[in-house]
Amino acid sequence: MRAELADLCGVADLPDLEIVFAASGTDLHLLAAQLAAGGVSSPLFAVMVESAETGSGVLAALSGRHFSTRAALGESVTDGERVNGTAAIEVAAVSSRGADGVPRPAPLVDAEVEARVIDAAETGRQVLLTLVDVSKTGMIAPSPKCALAIRRRFPETVDVLVDACQFRLSRASLRAYLEHGFMVALTGSKFLTGPTFSGALLVPRTLARRLKRQALPPALGAYSARAEWPTGWTAARSLPSTANYGLLLRWEAALDELRAFRSIPDHEVAAFLSDFAQAIRARLATDPAFEALSTPVLDRRPLVDAGSWDEIPTIFPFLLRSAGPRLLQREETAQVYSALAQDKSDLGGSPAIAALRGRVGQPVSCGHRDGVPVSALRLCASARLVVEAASARPGTAAVIARAMAVLDKAAWLGALL
Repeated sequence: MRAELADLCGVADLPDLEIVFAASGTDLHLLAAQLAAGGVSSPLFAVMVESAETGSGVLAALSGRHFSTRAALGESVTDGERVNGTAAIEVAAVSSRGADGVPRPAPLVDAEVEARVIDAAETGRQVLLTLVDVSKTGMIAPSPKCALAIRRRFPETVDVLVDACQFRLSRASLRAYLEHGFMVALTGSKFLTGPTFSGALLVPRTLARRLKRQALPPALGAYSARAEWPTGWTAARSLPSTANYGLLLRWEAALDELRAFRSIPDHEVAAFLSDFAQAIRARLATDPAFEALSTPVLDRRPLVDAGSWDEIPTIFPFLLRSAGPRLLQREETAQVYSALAQDKSDLGGSPAIAALRGRVGQPVSCGHRDGVPVSALRLCASARLVVEAASARPGTAAVIARAMAVLDKAAWLGALL
């Protein structure tokens, strides 16, 4: 499975690349932070983007605390309590959006991240910097340019973890991160549309040489089993030899999705995503039922040259309006999210729209408008939609029409509130 994942990602030829499997991206943050904290004399300092853009449990995971009431291998735990024996890690979260949900200027985000890292590194602390590519609402933060500059300044002090758990990365971008010595966390459940709870941490040779010698506390055996680690890693010795068949099967399904996606030439992927983005953006901009949530251009320079499909947006966050037309509050948006996946013919309206069962991204908290807390829903392109569009005629038109129907139902449900 490791060999096939590396091959499908176009990094199988990278020497001594190591892959650690885990139940989720949040689990990967927990394990990566504990590895980075091993062998350092002072407490590790971690810098991340706000949880709303990454995951509700990421801050707890980075700080070595339980982030749910049940661990990956089934053990009941106390949410928020420190995992026994884990290193104490201080975590700083940097906001990528303002109080009104509008993106903060990238230079300001980069400057705040850089200031926090420099302050810690210059006092002799080891630092773990998390770069999100891309976030729940489709942003990259901090910029790759910022992360590269920090690494050049503190090559022995700062480790970088790329949170690419959305897996909305081209092979070229993924390879570039690894070649610069960054760890990369992936999951098979978002862009790939595989089952939830399927994570993988790719560790390049420069980091693996050090991290493979680090031990982990036995209590992390609630989250990870020995076979999920590469051969020869000290961390695996304290973990149980339990066979996690659920994780194996979920990754088998995710790899099947990835295999199908990689069979589509990159220029066809880009063509579909461009058409999809143009259509969805036009609808969100012209339909008064929606307010598109602003998202910066995806820019990975100087990490990679421009021109790959992964610089085309694939996540389209939006706020909903009622017939008022006021913006829906968070609780109302959550109601619409649930109703989108259900047959709501009992509410009247167009039978075809009311009966439609649609899936969109879960609501993401994005600040306040006029003193009212609001959340954004997210219409997302996926690898499976790319494959569908490429394998049928008229594939792209049919996929876009179905996305428009989901927006039709969201607008109708919003108008009822």
